Amino acid sequence: MQEKKWLMPLMASLTLGLAPFVPEPHVWGKIKWVLGGANGMQLMDWFDLAMHGAPWVWLIITVIQSFKKK
Repeated sequence: MQEKKWLMPLMASLTLGLAPFVPEPHVWGKIKWVLGGANGMQLMDWFDLAMHGAPWVWLIITVIQSFKKK
């Protein structure tokens, strides 16, 4: 039963969370940009990071909740 709770956040993370995939996952590029000082980031870039990062946050919360219940 617990595995079913992980399915939607996992699928969202692997599709929306990583798209576009080439040349590197989009969310990874945004994270590197932020860690590099976020120079030149505009509001749209922050919104884009939030949209591509949301599935990962959802997945992490789901995993934590699953382990807390055990």
